[in-house]
Order: sequence, then structure tokens, then C-alpha cells
Amino acid sequence: MLKKQRILIVEDHTLLRAGLKALLTQDPDIEIVGEADNGRDAVQAIGTLAPNLVLMDLSMPGMNGIEAIRDIKRRYPETRVLVLTIHKTDEYIHESLRAGADGYILKDATHDELRVAIRSVLNGKTYLSPDISDKVINGYLGTGNASTASSAWDSLTHREREVLKLVAEGHPNKFIADYFCLSVKTVEKHRSNLMKKLDLHNASTLTAYAIEKGLVVT
Repeated sequence: MLKKQRILIVEDHTLLRAGLKALLTQDPDIEIVGEADNGRDAVQAIGTLAPNLVLMDLSMPGMNGIEAIRDIKRRYPETRVLVLTIHKTDEYIHESLRAGADGYILKDATHDELRVAIRSVLNGKTYLSPDISDKVINGYLGTGNASTASSAWDSLTHREREVLKLVAEGHPNKFIADYFCLSVKTVEKHRSNLMKKLDLHNASTLTAYAIEKGLVVT
């Protein structure tokens, strides 16, 4: 029997929550385990419902989505978070990914795109709506000057670049370790070195960098 993916919907608009639930339950391998209309209730619900993925709105009363993502990733780092929002501005996109969001999709997306985004994030990859991919890359990589960016890339070893590619493709440390016949600790060290050298601090930002460098095709 196919194991269902457990999803928590976090959205403050009742009709939209109901619509998302009706839409997603059409997929036989998805189970909606709960709903919340604010970030604080969402964080509390994760402790009892143990979802694989949280579908997260950003603008909500009380604790907003970005604050909730930050708290979720601190308490439940294995829980995947996909942002579903109307916001296209750089500020919302960058702050969401810095908080630890694993994907960012817009509310005008098609059902098919939402399904692709959910599958990608559940498989360990970072999903970014096509409309915002360039914003993410430019935002993260445009903060420094060209010589600094070039110097950071040049400082990476061949193995670090190989590890970066696999991280950006969504592969876990164990897979990368087996692929290169390394220990998991060695892979963790490579990831740590990548983040320090590039001044990037989670898989989403590493993915944006890898896309810009042509290591990963979106």
C-alpha cells in the first residue's frame, strides 16, 4: 500500500483552506492531517500531527508565516515547508528562504504546478516558482560585487563543487557520501565549508547559487 504524504495547510482564509484541501485530497497519496489559520497554531500542531510537509501562507494574524517557518525549522528541522503566497516582492521571497523555507510558490499557480512543487519539496529539493527564480538568484548573488562573487567561486575545490551540485539537486548527505565513497561527516564538512566560503546558510540559498553557476538546470 502506498504511504501517504501528510500535509498541514496553514492559511488564514477559510474558503482558500477548504479549496486547497478539496484539491489536494484528489491525489491518492496525499493526506491532509490538519489545518491552521496562524503561525503559532501551526507550530503547535506539528508536534502532534507530525506532517511531512507544511503548506504555509505568509500574511496571517499573530505569528506570521516567516516567523513560523523560523520556529518550525528550529524545532522540527526535518519538516519540509512550502510557501504558498500572493507575495512576489524580493523582501518576502528572501526572508522566507532565509528563515528556512524549502520552496516558494505563488497562489496563481496551476494545480499541476502545485503538485510538482509539493513532490519536489517532499523529495528534498528546493522548488521556486518560475516567476520568482530570477529574483531569488539576483537577490542572493547581487548583494556583493562581481569580484567577490568570482573569488568565492574560485575558492571552491573540485569536490566542493561536486557536492554543491548534489546538494542543490536535493540529495541527502548519506546519498552524497555513498556516491563519492566518503563518510557522512566528510560530506557535512564540505557543506559547512561551502556555506562559509559562499556566505550562504541553507540548502535553498545554495540551490540558487548552483542555478546561477549552471550546475543545476531548473
